[in-house]
Amino acid sequence: MTAAAASSSTTARTMGFPLNAWYVAAWDHEVTRKPLARRIADRPLALYRTEEGKPVALADACWHRLAPLSMGKPLSGDTIQCPYHGIIYNSAGRCVSMPAQETINPSATVPSFPVVERYRYVWVWLGDATLADPATIPDMSQMTSDEWAGDGLTIPVRCNYQLVLDNLMDLTHEEFVHSSTIGQDELSESDFVVTHDDSTVTVTRWMHNIDAPPFWLKNMRDRFPGFSGKVDRWQIIHFEAPSTIRIDVGVAKAGTGAPEGDRSQGVNGYVMNTISPETATSSHYFWAFMRNYRLESQLITTQLRDGVSGVFAEDEEMLEAQQAAIEANPDYEFYNLNIDAGGMWVRRILERMLAAEGRSVTAS
Repeated sequence: MTAAAASSSTTARTMGFPLNAWYVAAWDHEVTRKPLARRIADRPLALYRTEEGKPVALADACWHRLAPLSMGKPLSGDTIQCPYHGIIYNSAGRCVSMPAQETINPSATVPSFPVVERYRYVWVWLGDATLADPATIPDMSQMTSDEWAGDGLTIPVRCNYQLVLDNLMDLTHEEFVHSSTIGQDELSESDFVVTHDDSTVTVTRWMHNIDAPPFWLKNMRDRFPGFSGKVDRWQIIHFEAPSTIRIDVGVAKAGTGAPEGDRSQGVNGYVMNTISPETATSSHYFWAFMRNYRLESQLITTQLRDGVSGVFAEDEEMLEAQQAAIEANPDYEFYNLNIDAGGMWVRRILERMLAAEGRSVTAS
């Protein structure tokens, strides 16, 4: 599908979130023996590790009086103790000890959710546990590959997760929101191609024989000291349902074969993004910038993390202002331009996922 094929019809303002899906609950280093409170897809969770190091995700509410288990403490093995009256649960959420009585009420359980630790993240499945196949976790393999180096952070964003997805699927906003770092006129002037299937969307854009914007010029000079001249620039956006977007980005010396696959005269990065809805109007935005050059340099890793963090702060400001405007204009619908083609296919995939669960498409 090309840009010209995009529809101009209206679409839902902000969306509900599928539950039969994997969401990142935390970075792996955030989940320790000490319980962590985290709300994912409107479900409060208590995250902790067993003595053997296995991550656990329980509903953050004791069966007895709904005291938060995240305020409790882990005990031996895989158990956790409620901080209020001392009830103890195992990692499956079943009570194994009650105070002042030998008989345990068989209903004394809290929900336990499937958890997988992969790609430096702890992923959780909040829907039908029988459908939780680890093979369907979105590909973020650059995060742990020996051929890539980088780091990232988490941004708490006060907006619906779909607005973040929209932002990442259409990078022409860089020309206006990030004009001093990665934006340039050629972004909105260049053609792009959109392809999709039942669970993925890809937007591909190439810009040939252009000046490198400041961010990419610095990176070219990190690898090729003293570099000057024109570059070929690419942005290849890969979406995987429900909310993971990997963006293959970079520049190479113009005319050296990057569009045909030879990127040896350039610098290549992956912007790794996975967005976990917190509530209908707030999100956890987990991101990292990975690169495949100068892997040994912690200085470059830190500079890139801090630089990209500054760029994303500009996105955060815009997205939160957009959410506020949506709430102030509840009857308004979005309109679409050609540049929204990728985001529109993302919405259609999410609409199908929500329909399959019998749930509302629009966020409440």
